[in-house]
Amino acid sequence: MQRRSFVKGSLISGAAAAIAPIATMAQSKPLKDKIPNVEHYELRVYTFKDERQQKITEDFYRDVFVPLIKQKRYETVGVFTELNPAGQTKLYVLIPFNTYVHAESLYYFLEDNKDYWTRGAAYLNAPADNPAFEHLETSMMKAFKHMPSKQLPPRDQRIFELRQYKSASEAAGKKKIEMFNDQGEIDIFKRLGFKPVFFGETIIGNDRPNLTYMVTFKDMENKAAHWKSFVDDAQWKKISVVPGYADALLVSKITSTMLVPTAYSGI
Repeated sequence: MQRRSFVKGSLISGAAAAIAPIATMAQSKPLKDKIPNVEHYELRVYTFKDERQQKITEDFYRDVFVPLIKQKRYETVGVFTELNPAGQTKLYVLIPFNTYVHAESLYYFLEDNKDYWTRGAAYLNAPADNPAFEHLETSMMKAFKHMPSKQLPPRDQRIFELRQYKSASEAAGKKKIEMFNDQGEIDIFKRLGFKPVFFGETIIGNDRPNLTYMVTFKDMENKAAHWKSFVDDAQWKKISVVPGYADALLVSKITSTMLVPTAYSGI
């Protein structure tokens, strides 16, 4: 019973009923042809009360979840902590999938995996009066068509910036994504050496409509230099003044979080 309650309470199982009609419609050729072949990303953000909770959750991901996914599903899971946390750090877990169907199938696989439930018991069966975390936010994103799959940065000294752009309306959110895809904003990031990991549109989660992306730097000094080069870039200046693409029209809030990978992170 605990197994089914946990999995069915997850993002994927909770959304399956809502997405099933779309999957059925996709069988018709006209709609199927319009569906881009892009990766999907689940992002989990954990809030902890103390180090004990963080340890239980990190032990689960390091010793159970990450190895199992790598072995059985061939997915690269990223696990990160905050660079400069205000108190107990949050934990960020990024789970890539080739398609949404792969995401859904993973949770059915885990639900009936005895080894998963046995080895992960301290986290999966943590009691209500002594939980493994205080809060968990989960979202699902689909990759942008101009960068349909993740790109892993070199495994040397690195920090990551996770940025989210919230829009006031669905139309504004789509317009900002269009700016990345069709006006060359993604190409600017790549040309200037930001080493982007992914760009994703949130399809399930909080604060929609929004888009989220992750870029890579050597350190904070390197980050400052890269963002200065972006602001000063001639191509960025050109597209940022195109009528209808001004950030003031398309973005209502920007959230930036600096992250460092854990020793067991695949990203």
